[in-house]
Amino acid sequence: MTGSAAGARARVVILGAAGRDFHVFNTVFRDDPASEVVAFTAAQIPGIAGRRYPASLAGALYPDGIAIVAEAELEELCRRERVATVVFAYSDVTHEHVMHLASRALAGGADFVLPGPGRTMLKARVPVVAVSAVRTGCGKSQVARWIARRLAARGFRVAAMRHPMPYGDLARESVQRFATRDDLAAARCTVEEREEYEPHIASGTVVFAGVDYAAILARAEQEADVIVWDGGNNDFPFLRPDLHLVLVDALRPRQIATHHPGEVVARMADVIIVNKVDAASQADVQAAIEAARAINRRATIVRAASPVRLDDPSAVRGRRVLVVEDGPTITHGGMPYGAGFVAASAAGAAEIVDPRASAAPEIAAVYARYPHIGRVLPAMGYGAAQLAALRATLEHADADVVVSGTPIDLAALLAIDTPVVRARYELEEVGEPRLGDVVDAALARLLPRRSEDRR
Repeated sequence: MTGSAAGARARVVILGAAGRDFHVFNTVFRDDPASEVVAFTAAQIPGIAGRRYPASLAGALYPDGIAIVAEAELEELCRRERVATVVFAYSDVTHEHVMHLASRALAGGADFVLPGPGRTMLKARVPVVAVSAVRTGCGKSQVARWIARRLAARGFRVAAMRHPMPYGDLARESVQRFATRDDLAAARCTVEEREEYEPHIASGTVVFAGVDYAAILARAEQEADVIVWDGGNNDFPFLRPDLHLVLVDALRPRQIATHHPGEVVARMADVIIVNKVDAASQADVQAAIEAARAINRRATIVRAASPVRLDDPSAVRGRRVLVVEDGPTITHGGMPYGAGFVAASAAGAAEIVDPRASAAPEIAAVYARYPHIGRVLPAMGYGAAQLAALRATLEHADADVVVSGTPIDLAALLAIDTPVVRARYELEEVGEPRLGDVVDAALARLLPRRSEDRR
């Protein structure tokens, strides 16, 4: 982090988590001669701090790249580097969390900035249907897959574009395209990446992701008539949507306006989907609808279910079961359990085995960091060591069967001896107005050529 001459360029720190922070840099700061980004900070994701944003991505103004340091160093960083502006650029945190960071920045003499959609969303040459949510774990990806299948059935070429998950070599991951599971293996994708990419691939949809979204978009536009943006956490899209669907979780009806930038996407939405109405009480469903309507009277509000089905319920009934859940949903998403626990309990498991009893040190650290987690094992695998710890935890557990609520094929990835039964969940429409009718009306405007016209 070499300083520049006093007053030559305003010095900037970008607070991030290996996702939106890089996108904000690429779209706002990379080619700005009036600004100098002296560092990114890292939170939420292990193993990010200590790396550098490479010169090949940083551009001509940054021949040495940009350092990535721990968020805990913010105050010292502001003092040492004479920082003028601290930019917040990650997601699924409480409004209170954001303002504590703002206070730290302001006390250090810097301005605190949140770049909005107008400065960071890219305009595509093809229509974009974006799927966002107010919290992690609301069911974005199942809706994105539902939309992609609906479009493909009408004869349109569909590309899914995922929110970034660049946890490896950033230069090598600048633009990524995944069409097969072999592509995932070749890219050495983490468990967290596989959880998002693998279900799309299984549905026949090509997935684009990476770091430089202008370049990623240019690549996707060559192959697609329409792009489905499958958002991450509760972030707003990187692409300007022509139709913006936002999910609300009926099991968390009072978290529609409590987290950033979840409240932003709720206010931006064209359609708000109140999901998991099959699992929530009617009172909570109604509370979610009323809360959504209170902050966005323009949006159409629809209801949806997310029923969970086990591949083999008989293999679970009366057995001692260890449950593995989707990692982000259970960690920073704040859920004590997920679909796997619900499915195992409903199938009559004799006992839900507590994974803490067999947790390897790396997994025990996750439980210590997120004490709200219940008797489930989050599918952590941000690196080889953590993936090995996940395997060791499962192998040493006193369980007859593993129920996997993560979207990936856990048995194929880990090759453990304990039988694995997958819990699967897909979107189901509930009541009126129906999501399909709302989406079809929008698609008729955006994509007037019907599948018959393409033959």
